[in-house]
Amino acid sequence: MDTIHRPTTTQLVERAANLVPLLREQATSAEQDRRLSDAVIDALTDAGVYRMRVPARYGGWECDARTMVDVATELGRGDGSASWVTAVSWITTWMAGLFPDETQDEVFADGDVRVCGTLSPTGTAVPVDGGLLLNGKWSFISGALHARWQVAIAMSPTPDGAQQPVMAMVPLSDLTIVDDWHTSGLGASGSVTTVAQDVHVPYARVLPLAAALVEQYGSKLNATSPIFRAPLLPTASVSSAGTVLGLAKSAMEHFLLRLPGRGITYTNYSSQREAPLTHRQVAQAALKIDAAEFHVHRLAALVDHKSAVDEPWSPDERVRARADMGQACLLAKEAVDILDSASGGSSIYLSVPIQRMARDVHAINQHALMHPDTNLELYGRVLCGLEPNTRYL
Repeated sequence: MDTIHRPTTTQLVERAANLVPLLREQATSAEQDRRLSDAVIDALTDAGVYRMRVPARYGGWECDARTMVDVATELGRGDGSASWVTAVSWITTWMAGLFPDETQDEVFADGDVRVCGTLSPTGTAVPVDGGLLLNGKWSFISGALHARWQVAIAMSPTPDGAQQPVMAMVPLSDLTIVDDWHTSGLGASGSVTTVAQDVHVPYARVLPLAAALVEQYGSKLNATSPIFRAPLLPTASVSSAGTVLGLAKSAMEHFLLRLPGRGITYTNYSSQREAPLTHRQVAQAALKIDAAEFHVHRLAALVDHKSAVDEPWSPDERVRARADMGQACLLAKEAVDILDSASGGSSIYLSVPIQRMARDVHAINQHALMHPDTNLELYGRVLCGLEPNTRYL
């Protein structure tokens, strides 16, 4: 398919920035509804964000990591949930590009296809004629309410009697959605639970997860594409990292917008803006945002460079990818927490956006893959000369 009209990174970032007013306008009601509105999904679709990780032969743009980071940052400035759902769709859309080409013909029949999923193996997949019989339940499926396909991870028996995790590509129409998304953060992401009951999955829609974790992918036609050379975990890490940066930048923006005319109650400061404490808080938060941006961009640069030159990834590089993501999450949360704390009692009202940003960035930091402590421990372990204690690298 002709891809001559692929937008540039600058154009895609501008499109995302142009969505910020709509995302902010819809954010409160979206959180109350526990899902993104159709208007937001349509706007994201029209902006082309769902094509960013679709293979070029299906009309996609195969955008690099830096483009994802910058677009997610702009979307995060508008609404953390909208950015998060978009970022997750990039991961799972990219994962769909790892499957055999015949499966991709099904999934990418529509260039604006939306894919959801998780890496948690909370299902079972038993061999039957022509495929696997899938049963299980998967929670935290961000974007499932708007997706058409899900990457479901399940444990499947091997010929020697052991168990292995496999990736199964499943139409959402074959799954049951459990509307259980009642949370303190990322409320609009609609990260509901999905359930499979005796769902038949053809072998062409199955990949062993262990193979995918070492870049043994099922697609022949994507093998020469730079974005499909990258490892799974660094790809997931960089896809997610821009959202927290956008939330931190938005928190700073909203704090400074509210600053003029505000005093500090029960003090002699009639202007919070004049207080040395405020100066220190704003400076601390700004520097933490700068540092988070460094880690996000270093991660994106690593993924893009390794993909472009087609070099193998060292274990240290894989670990550092997760460390960069974890540190960006930590620094962004610390910046938002400072600004939230400095925003005064009135900021607890739901009409004041910074309280939602604080809850959203906290929710992201609680994510198993994003959690700073988990990633710091992993990085420090390897720096101390020990082997990684996980296969998710």
